[in-house]
Amino acid sequence: MRRAELERRLRDLWYGESSAYRALLPLSWVYACLVRVRQSAYRRGLLHSEALGCQVVVVGNLVAGGGGKTPLVIALARALRTTRLRIGILCSGYRGRARQWPQRVHTDSDPRVVGDEAVLLAQATGLPVMAGPDRLAAGRRLLRETACDLLLCDDGLQHYRLRRDLEIIVIDGERPCGNGACLPAGPLREPRSRLRQADAVVALGQACAQADTVMDYLIAEAVHLHDADRRRPLRAFIGEPIHAVAGIARPERFFSQFRAAGLHPVTHAFDDHHDYVADDFRFDTPGAVLMTAKDAVKCRDFPLPEAWVVTVEARLDPQFTDWLTTMVTQEH
Repeated sequence: MRRAELERRLRDLWYGESSAYRALLPLSWVYACLVRVRQSAYRRGLLHSEALGCQVVVVGNLVAGGGGKTPLVIALARALRTTRLRIGILCSGYRGRARQWPQRVHTDSDPRVVGDEAVLLAQATGLPVMAGPDRLAAGRRLLRETACDLLLCDDGLQHYRLRRDLEIIVIDGERPCGNGACLPAGPLREPRSRLRQADAVVALGQACAQADTVMDYLIAEAVHLHDADRRRPLRAFIGEPIHAVAGIARPERFFSQFRAAGLHPVTHAFDDHHDYVADDFRFDTPGAVLMTAKDAVKCRDFPLPEAWVVTVEARLDPQFTDWLTTMVTQEH
């Protein structure tokens, strides 16, 4: 079975109405027990976390395949520009094919080598970015190469070897924990009680009981894939034939933004982190192609004369960003 098909079936099991997941609950109980043993080992000092010599803010989630971490890291990086802190970013390089890790990420790095989210982080923030599955090793190399006062870690909540000063967990406001079970019966990497240990919980899209604040997405404009000087407001596409393309965790969330703006796109949902080829854009009908920034980093070499990147900004409550600013600057 292809990986994408397996992931779809698991999402249906975790977030659907079926009770079939209960057959896997014994495995989930074993998994949750092992997770708690590991957590306890770190708390008691049997396993050791290591500091990097600067502040570390980890942004992560509890669910497998969860979305929202990278947009939140970008939003936090922009919010912290008002401080005098020198900021760097760590990420996993997920789906990157580099032979050696960690990898320094630049705005023109190959997303197939370092991962699409890594390139997006570099392009969207202009900050130094280091990618690697071992966040501790990535952090050490970044600090050797660049002076930083604060590192934002995109994902890595369960990477306990990396000592952190603040933890921010992102959850989906519509379906925070799925069926509430741990892997493999449910989507949770750690039991729901882990939410109470975080410094802040951010809900994506809408408020929910488990969250402290909400992050909304706001579509700003569309920028031509091959010419950044060509820009159009989204309303300029009203009445035109368009194709909306998304290879992200929740494509429907992206598509719904177009409908809310009065557009009627033909939608094309791909798997998260889809490795695009030019044939993916051979559609039966003509029209402009609107895609996410995460998809765009993998499509810039394709001959798509009417492809546009829709810039989506994460909007945060000013009280939350004020809290974060206070927390990270009180040591300086």
